[in-house]
Amino acid sequence: MRLRIILLLVIFLPALASYSQDIDKLLEEAAGSDTEYTTATFKSTRIINGHSIERMPEGQLDFRISHRFGQFNSGYYNLWGLDQANIHFGLEYGITNWLMVGIGRGTYEKTYDGSIKLSILRQSKGKKNMPISLSYFTSIAINTLKTDLPKLYFWDRASFVHQLLVARKFNERFSLEINPTYVHRNMVGTEMDPNDVWSVGAGARFKLTSRMSINAEYYYVIPPINDFRTTKTYNPLAIGFDLETGGHVFQIMLTNSLAMIEKGFIGETTSKWNDAGIHLGFNISRVFGLKRAK
Repeated sequence: MRLRIILLLVIFLPALASYSQDIDKLLEEAAGSDTEYTTATFKSTRIINGHSIERMPEGQLDFRISHRFGQFNSGYYNLWGLDQANIHFGLEYGITNWLMVGIGRGTYEKTYDGSIKLSILRQSKGKKNMPISLSYFTSIAINTLKTDLPKLYFWDRASFVHQLLVARKFNERFSLEINPTYVHRNMVGTEMDPNDVWSVGAGARFKLTSRMSINAEYYYVIPPINDFRTTKTYNPLAIGFDLETGGHVFQIMLTNSLAMIEKGFIGETTSKWNDAGIHLGFNISRVFGLKRAK
């Protein structure tokens, strides 16, 4: 009897082991058959002034109002900057889930701007493992200020921005983005001012609650453009809060930059934090669905 049991074990145990290995392999393949994409790396299409990795989904329209008051050091007469205002209105639309276009108009140099943001890589895990998200952003800005300069053509007023947005959401609370940026201005104020400006930006988000986060953003200009130009400029730094309320995202911030587009706050920021040359500001974003979800 014992001999029969031993013989049965010798015959069937290898088969059972092989069957168990096949099941384990199938389970592993099933677990890895789906790709989970990271969402909400940032709360909106802006970190503060600069663009985030986020885009509007297909068929979604974002209407954005951005406002910056004057400098704190303007004193009591201007109510520490509250008497002054700089405003930018913008519309951003998701053509597809990976392509967004935008237009805007701001009081800074009475500028009209248009932009495109294209998703190249999306952070994911599972069958497709990608540690970062990568997008390409480009924009054109047209300065429409009146001038006495003769023979000033349309393209003389144009500036261009090219930017890579590299971001990673490390966990549910913390996200980081690095933005190598190139700005070209067709016309500058003096011969000492450079037409081309290179910079590297960094932005971060730390989630405090399900609806609130603290953000920070900094752009370092390479090389320091003060080596070439007569007007002293500074690297833009901004710190702010995001608050989501239904379909709105409300951002409030402190920044030493008056402009709200890349052409302006990169290379044209003329105030600094350590002498109270900072601006209180806010962004309000409202999203509208123009196409039914599939």
